[in-house]
Amino acid sequence: MTAATLRVRRATVDDLDHLRSLWTSMHLPVAELEPRLTEFQVVENADGEFVGAIGFQTSASQGCLHSEGFTEFSLADTARELLWNRLRTLCSNHGILRLWTLEKTLFWTRLGFKSASEEELKKLPAEWSAENATWLTLQLKNEDVLSAVEKELALFMSAQKQQTARITKQARTLKTLATLAAIILATIVFGLAIFLLLKHPDFLHR
Repeated sequence: MTAATLRVRRATVDDLDHLRSLWTSMHLPVAELEPRLTEFQVVENADGEFVGAIGFQTSASQGCLHSEGFTEFSLADTARELLWNRLRTLCSNHGILRLWTLEKTLFWTRLGFKSASEEELKKLPAEWSAENATWLTLQLKNEDVLSAVEKELALFMSAQKQQTARITKQARTLKTLATLAAIILATIVFGLAIFLLLKHPDFLHR
């Protein structure tokens, strides 16, 4: 069976029985995974029959592939290729910078997943940490470069905000001065008018 005869979609409640059976066969914690149904991407064949699934969990800019399993392991790598295409799209949509997994199959290591270094493990979200777990990780985008760009952008936005505040303040000051000038001018004109009327009472009758 080729990739053309398989398709990937998000898991629904209709898949729960198949997933329970799969998790049980893989010795995975069924009770823990059931409430996380929507994390799973499902592979099915042309007849709509369940072939396998993998979970995709996110935390900020980190993603985790977990609880992989297949009903037909002869189709596993073909299914993984389709899943990987879907997962890349999900990573792009969620702004994922780095992926983590405890899956150790050759397929994932060929993609570039490697054992996480001590420095890389510092970036692992706390909620995923597990005692004696051997994590593999794959950097999708340069986190340091993006962090530097984000800092530069934040500084730029802050400078723009300050400049806008200064311009707004100057505009308010000019508006206040213009208002005062108009009041002073009106007062002078009014005073001159009163003066002329007092000095020349018959002025309006000319």
